[in-house]
Amino acid sequence: MNQQPSSSCEVVVMLENGLHLSPAAQIVKTAQAYRSTLVIQKGDRKIDGKSMLDLMTLAAEHGAKLRLETTGEDAEAALQAVSALFARNFDHDAAAGKPAG
Repeated sequence: MNQQPSSSCEVVVMLENGLHLSPAAQIVKTAQAYRSTLVIQKGDRKIDGKSMLDLMTLAAEHGAKLRLETTGEDAEAALQAVSALFARNFDHDAAAGKPAG
């Protein structure tokens, strides 16, 4: 039996308007750069983190706690890349609600 490596962590949605279209697109684009699967869990609901439709129906509002789970040969790298988006608040300035820069 060949078990795939996996990694997981918890993140909090800090965007004022929650996980809307632009950050969801960043998650999908980042996740699709890796071979590993990405599952995002909110409460009892689990979705495919590489699916824009799934992400948009997750309804992850400001303050929502999400669990990120990656599985595959590059699971750790994929998890670090996606969790980094949350850590830097998707490059949004929290005060203005606009992209930083």
